[in-house]
Amino acid sequence: MDVCLNNLPPQCAISCPIELTLHKDIKYKLFKANYMSQLSAISPIDGRYHKQTAALGAYFSEYALIKYRVLVEVHYFLFLADKKFFKLPVGLRKALLEVVDQFSEADAAKIKTIEATTNHDVKAVEYFLKEILDQHNASALKEWIHFGLTSQDINNTAIPLSWKNAMESEILPAYINLQNRLYQFAKQWKKVPMLARTHGQSASPTTLGKEIMVFVERINHQIELFSSIPYAAKFGGATGNFNAHHIAFPKKNWVALGNEFVDDVLGLERMQFTTQIEH
Repeated sequence: MDVCLNNLPPQCAISCPIELTLHKDIKYKLFKANYMSQLSAISPIDGRYHKQTAALGAYFSEYALIKYRVLVEVHYFLFLADKKFFKLPVGLRKALLEVVDQFSEADAAKIKTIEATTNHDVKAVEYFLKEILDQHNASALKEWIHFGLTSQDINNTAIPLSWKNAMESEILPAYINLQNRLYQFAKQWKKVPMLARTHGQSASPTTLGKEIMVFVERINHQIELFSSIPYAAKFGGATGNFNAHHIAFPKKNWVALGNEFVDDVLGLERMQFTTQIEH
């Protein structure tokens, strides 16, 4: 029985990460270190299954959360400069973007050290960036870091942004690769006959390729739905009303500016009516 497999548009294949080939002694040392971390891990995600989930550390670890907080703070600072609230010294934009692009575990550790004094994780990020400004002779601009914001303006943008990047860079590609693999199987097996089943018993004939296409189509619909999910964010000050912003600059349309920053710069969707946190 011939079953047409051409009705479903093929997805674009995205290559999987390449496993590096290491010398056996290095492999053993890495295995030993990883095994000990498995024994001390609280969750199997970071323990037994760490090899399969290691790539997600770039999005969901505490290091990643700190990095995304730094990213949001830097881009907000640069957004205010672009809107002519203040003038950037020569070279400062490049320096700040390099802080984001080259953010390391040592940088995250420095922020954790600051947090030991501030006892506040987001405030520690703020102080870290103010030190960067000091190093580039821009101390006069330090109070524009985190201007008018509350901590949840940073958390409720950094976290959904990390989710968005993880979905687009890791999860969706994995689903698309799975769908493509099944689609290849379906084409390969489109003439392999088999008995279908219904009501718990053997039924009319079908092909193995067609039955695999059932799952290809299901995954295709889920990918389309998954891709359309918005990544909601909160950005509006302590109670969601831009109070501090309005007091400082009452003639500015802060709702429009907030929407532009969150939607256009970060690529998220700003919720219009919130409390301190996103819904």
